Amino acid sequence: MIAKTEEDFKGLKEIGKICGAIRNELVLRTKPGITTKELDEIAGRMFEDAGALSAPKGEYDFPGYTCISVNEEVAHGIPGGRIIQEGDLVNIDVSGSKDGYFADTGISFVVGQGEEILQKICDVAKEAFDAGLEKAKPGAKKSALGKAVQNVAKKHGLTVIKNLTGHGVGRSIHEAPDHIFNYFSRWDDEILKEGMVIAFEPFISTLEEEVYQSNDGWTYLTDDSFVAQYEHTIILTKEGPIVTTL
Repeated sequence: MIAKTEEDFKGLKEIGKICGAIRNELVLRTKPGITTKELDEIAGRMFEDAGALSAPKGEYDFPGYTCISVNEEVAHGIPGGRIIQEGDLVNIDVSGSKDGYFADTGISFVVGQGEEILQKICDVAKEAFDAGLEKAKPGAKKSALGKAVQNVAKKHGLTVIKNLTGHGVGRSIHEAPDHIFNYFSRWDDEILKEGMVIAFEPFISTLEEEVYQSNDGWTYLTDDSFVAQYEHTIILTKEGPIVTTL
């Protein structure tokens, strides 16, 4: 989507604020002993109270209001009876719509005290996002964001997931541009435009560079790695990027 009107900016900021609030509440409520289904039900009530809709449920008939992934699950985890434990690596991914506008946001974090490497990849995912955000400006090449992410990962002795990417968002949950890589590709020379709305989401990995889909048809997994994500919806402007989901 290209945001052009005051109505566009207002609508994008409104649903961004809602998704950000749901994400933050679920992070606060993620304590040892709670199930991922219980967390998802909180999100469902918050969507309803805000007059908004869950994007995965509404657009793809996903079996949950949000995607909640734990440990070996990297993305699109289905909320259910899994009980959160001390030291778990959890990813909360919230996307929704209101009045025809969409937003998408996610964060990985460690529950309580966990392995040092888990906190490290969460911190590096945030650092990679911030580095890419500096490149997110009209007239820049889209590949500059991926290069920034990959450089940060390499600096810390980590790698990136190459087959999960950011994407355009705004009037639907997934739209053009259909990918924003987390690595540098010299052939990926699309120029970012004024008003473009993107979901930028670095995935930082301890080892593996690809995920695979589980038998449930939704969840993405790794065999021998931990992965952290950090995602926000951004409107690109000449004055600087507007992060709608803070």
